[in-house]
Amino acid sequence: MARRFPLAGLLRLRHTEQDRAAASLATANERVREAADARIAARRSLADAEGAQPIEDAATLSAVAAARAATRGMLEELDAVVRTRRADADRAQDEYTAARRAAVGLEKLEGKHAADQTAEELRTEQNALDEIAARRRTESGAR
Repeated sequence: MARRFPLAGLLRLRHTEQDRAAASLATANERVREAADARIAARRSLADAEGAQPIEDAATLSAVAAARAATRGMLEELDAVVRTRRADADRAQDEYTAARRAAVGLEKLEGKHAADQTAEELRTEQNALDEIAARRRTESGAR
């Protein structure tokens, strides 16, 4: 009878950690995409506003300048958000890589254990067949 892989519980734990790290990585990458999309939308808004209204007086000029300054400030904030989220995604990638590395080592051990168990079962079966064949030879020679 084949023995159960003694580290099966630890391997399940490593797979759970790997799945959790993969989910965190996916979330972090989605947050990076959202921040990048918001940044692109703000840039488009700034570009669209540049020639949209004719400037006829000082009040309009002042309002347009304030709007552009606010949009540029928002772009700088969005750039900082993108950098922060990218750093979070990089950390999540490192955590996933570490979790995967830990699981792979145990998976290799599990594969070796399975191969050893199969070899042992085949060896036991071959010994039984050899014993049966030897008995038949001695029984047929004794008659």
